[in-house]
Amino acid sequence: MTAQMPADYQTLSRTIKALTAGESDEVALMATLACEIHHADDRFDWTGFYRVTEPGVLKIGPYQGGHGCLVIPFSRGVCGAAARERRTQLVADVEAFAGHIACSSSTRSELVIPVFGAGGRLIGVLDIDSNAPAAFTEEDARALEAILAATFSLA
Repeated sequence: MTAQMPADYQTLSRTIKALTAGESDEVALMATLACEIHHADDRFDWTGFYRVTEPGVLKIGPYQGGHGCLVIPFSRGVCGAAARERRTQLVADVEAFAGHIACSSSTRSELVIPVFGAGGRLIGVLDIDSNAPAAFTEEDARALEAILAATFSLA
C-alpha cells in the first residue's frame, strides 16, 4: 500500500483564493471549497458543510462524497460539538466519541471545523470524514482553519 500524501495546503489556499475572489455568497463559497478540499487529499472520503439554519440546528450544505445526514442538532455528534463549542474537533476514532452520529458506517475518523462569517457569526461547520483511523493531524486542522477564515470572514 502506498503512503498517502497530505494536501498541499499552500497550493490549495492559492487555488481557493483565486476561485472565490470577489464572491460573498456563503453557499457558493461552501460549494467551491467542498470540491477543492475533497479532491486535494486521498484521505478525505466525505467533505462538506453543515449550515446553521436555526438556533441549535445544522442542516446539510454543499458536499462531496456519499450521502450525509440531513439534520444535526448542536447537541449531537462531532459536528454538533464543533458548532456548540465553537472549536475544532479532531477525532482519531469516531467509535470512541460519545454521541457520534454514524452518517456513514465506513467513517473511522473525523475533522470538523467551525466556520465563522463577518463579526464572528457561526455560519456552520466543515466536516471531513476518513475511512482510515487517525487520518487527520493538527497541521490539517490549522491549515484548513486558515483557509476557512480567509474565505468566510469577509462574506
